[in-house]
Amino acid sequence: MGSSLRQWRRSTLAAVAAGLALAGCTVDDGAASAPTAAALTTDAALHDQLPQAVKDAGVLRFAGDSHPPYRTVGPDGRTVTGIDHDFQQALGQLLGVRTETTIVSGLPAALQGMLSGRYDAFNGPVKATAEREKQFDTVTWMTTRTSYVVPTGSAAGVKQAADLCGKRVAVVTASVVEDQLAKLSAYCERSQKAAVHVVGLDDTNATLLAAKSGRAEAAGMTQAAAIDVTTQQKGQYEYVTQTEEQGATKDNLALYTPKAAKLGPVLQKAFEELFRNGTYTRIMRQWGLDDVKVPQPLFDAASAK
Repeated sequence: MGSSLRQWRRSTLAAVAAGLALAGCTVDDGAASAPTAAALTTDAALHDQLPQAVKDAGVLRFAGDSHPPYRTVGPDGRTVTGIDHDFQQALGQLLGVRTETTIVSGLPAALQGMLSGRYDAFNGPVKATAEREKQFDTVTWMTTRTSYVVPTGSAAGVKQAADLCGKRVAVVTASVVEDQLAKLSAYCERSQKAAVHVVGLDDTNATLLAAKSGRAEAAGMTQAAAIDVTTQQKGQYEYVTQTEEQGATKDNLALYTPKAAKLGPVLQKAFEELFRNGTYTRIMRQWGLDDVKVPQPLFDAASAK
C-alpha cells in the first residue's frame, strides 16, 4: 500500500507540473501572457525536501515590488510579467507547486513580510549581504552594475555618471542602487564636487516619474532595468553607467528566503537544476541579460567570503 501510494504521488506530481502554467493563483502571475518554454518535469525528490508547510499549501508565495524587467505589474495591479515571473514559473514546475506574487511597496515591506510569515521568498533584485544573511538565505542568480536613466533631451547635461555630482537622483529606498549612489557621492566629494542629492522612493516606476517630471535629474536602477526602460520606451530615455573609478562594484543579486523556514537549500538545488537543464540560459537570453549571468547559483555568497 505504501509503495503504491508513493508511486501514485510521484506520477501525480509530474502531471500537476505540466498544468501549472495554466493554473490560476490567488494573485495572477501572468502565466497566460508571458513567453514560456514547455513545462518542466517535477523533480519528486526536490518536492519531498520542501518544508511541510509549503507542501501542505501547494504554493510558494513570493513578495514583489514593481521593478521592470524583473516584475512589470499590469493595469489591474495584480498581473505580473517579467524575469521574476518566468523564474517563478520554472521553479514551481520543477518543485511541483503553484507560485503566486503579492505586490508590496519596496524592499523593507518584502523583508518584513517574509520574516512575519506572509511570504516565502523575494526574488530581488536585492544585493546579497552578510548582515542580511543572518536572517535570510540567499541564492545569487545574476550580477549587475548601477545605471542612471535620464529623459532624452534633458537640459541636465548628463553624458556620464560623473555629471550627476550635485544633481538629484531618484532611487528605490534601501535598494542596491541606493548603496551604489552613496559611493558615487563619495567619488564626487573626492573630486571636490558636490555630493549627489538622493530622492528616495518606493519603486522603479516612481523614480522614472520623478526624472520625467523634473523632481530629479535622473533615476538610478540596475543595468538590467535601464536596458529594459530604454528598449521598451525607445527615444524617451538614455542611460549612463557608474564606473569602478566612481565606486561601482559588480554586485551579486539574489533570491531571499527566511532561514527559519528552511526553504533556502531546496531553492538552491532547484536553481542548480535550472542552470543544468538550460532553463536559466534561455530566460536570461530571452530578456537580453547575457552580460549579467553567473556561471552557477551561489548559496549565501556574502557570508562565504
